Amino acid sequence: MSKIEVSQGGARKRFEDLYDELRKRICLLYYLPNTRLREEVLAAEFGVSRTPLRRVLVRLESEGLLTAKHGVGTIVTDINIKELRQAYELRMELAELIGKLSPIAVDDIDLRIWESFSKRGQALIANPDLRDFSQLNMDFSHAVFNLTRSAPLREVSERLYYQTARIWIKSIPHMNLETESVVFCQEIDSILQALAVGDLSAVGHIRRSHISMSYTRLWRFECAEEPTDLAQPN
Repeated sequence: MSKIEVSQGGARKRFEDLYDELRKRICLLYYLPNTRLREEVLAAEFGVSRTPLRRVLVRLESEGLLTAKHGVGTIVTDINIKELRQAYELRMELAELIGKLSPIAVDDIDLRIWESFSKRGQALIANPDLRDFSQLNMDFSHAVFNLTRSAPLREVSERLYYQTARIWIKSIPHMNLETESVVFCQEIDSILQALAVGDLSAVGHIRRSHISMSYTRLWRFECAEEPTDLAQPN
């Protein structure tokens, strides 16, 4: 994001643009856990004063992505799958509501978006790349959220997604990226098929299933030393 991009639009848009960019950098690990974010550096980079910047940092702190330490400054939080278990449980329950609470009427534009995800998924299988995987996952997740007109459902689902998104990038170096890309592409194609026939209820079930399986695979890789606690959440 450049200074020009931040300066366009009203104050609210500038705030949201800055918030989106910093959240993205945190969740794609451009800012690693325990990194100190310096207000003066960020203000200079984005061409904003410290007042709106601090509002953005406070919001990110309220969402668990940052923490303010007295005498140190604003620090990117670390992540632990054990601490995110309840977030994953709630994500699974909310996923099924996508097709139940004010689902949108899928049109050709929506289908083309999902077809583009499928093509990106196939390219990812052919040439696995961690950043590309993470960016596609982020774009995919936002498209899922937009399948409902329920603003509260979108907002809560998005917040939970960003709380858990960094787990993948931290864990995948210990997993098989090509295999994970194949699984991800299968989910995209299954959802595309459901959307093509207008079955958004099926989309919710597909999404819930894949979140559950993803959590279980991550848990096994992150917590292999505790085999008795490997059961996936109910």
